[in-house]
Amino acid sequence: MAEEPVNVNEFQELARQSLPKMSFEFYNGGAEDQHTLKENTEAFQRITFRPRILVDVSRIDMSTAILGHPISAPIMIAPTSFHKLAHPEGEVATARAAAACNTIMICKRRDLTATLVQSAERYGFKAIILTVDSPRLGRREAEIKNRMIAPQMKIFEGLLSSEVASDNGSKLEAYAAQILDSSLSWKDIEWLRSITSLPILLKGVLTPEDAIKATEVGVDGIIVSNHGARQLDYSPATITVLEEVVVAVGGKIPVFIDGGIRRGTDIFKALALGAKAVMVGRPVLYGLAAKGEQGVRQVMEMLKNELELTMALSGCPTLKDITRSHVRTEQDRLNSRLWVDKV
Repeated sequence: MAEEPVNVNEFQELARQSLPKMSFEFYNGGAEDQHTLKENTEAFQRITFRPRILVDVSRIDMSTAILGHPISAPIMIAPTSFHKLAHPEGEVATARAAAACNTIMICKRRDLTATLVQSAERYGFKAIILTVDSPRLGRREAEIKNRMIAPQMKIFEGLLSSEVASDNGSKLEAYAAQILDSSLSWKDIEWLRSITSLPILLKGVLTPEDAIKATEVGVDGIIVSNHGARQLDYSPATITVLEEVVVAVGGKIPVFIDGGIRRGTDIFKALALGAKAVMVGRPVLYGLAAKGEQGVRQVMEMLKNELELTMALSGCPTLKDITRSHVRTEQDRLNSRLWVDKV
């Protein structure tokens, strides 16, 4: 009998064993050289802690509220696609395991996106997450080699066919060319606002300049994301730009982050650098592939338990107690060396 996983990283190998090669590489791979894919996780490892001692941590409170909705911990499920590649129940199993975050892709057919937004409102969704880093599909070479096929998405049934012709490369790439709109711009945020009363979050912000623009056009939140390193390779690891985005918005709207989160310690580091909460993508899919709904539950519980322990060992009984002074980044170390050199 195989040993039970004791951390989130071990679900990756279980998923590899459970899935066909094409499906696993779709979830697991990044763009081109996969530099950003590696950096997303390794950048977290270069941040260290500055724990406090002799603090009463007999009770740890991880609860918070996102856009007015209370949750037990600052951990959400990132918008990810094609869950049925991982498990026959797909997104239904994921939704049963935890409250799922959902995203809308702006399509060339504006009426199609309007239909999806109206459906989201009708079915009780609490926000619209607009992915803004995908005017075209990134070059994912494993998908090209595997001639990746896009499965039919239930929400699009009757509205858009996933059957496409592709003489070479990824069939998913040809499918994406049908639905992604390379003309998407800031003015489209105004259009989206005009057709919904739901809060709008922008997913894919990586610079202070875009963060400031997002606040100016009136979005309700920002997700610092590089699309799981699946779009533009050599874009920065999300944790390395989180703080400057937080500073740029100046507390006007909440800032969230996804990409590379594999440990409760990663979540603590993101919170210390200003994130309101984190979003977890690939680990959820690995859990779904390995054990279905129960696997997703295990992944989320592992991260919650690790965050609780990290808070206790760092002297932080509540989320409000987690401050910038609890972590030391590469830039902090560089600044210290420069100060010493000047002295």
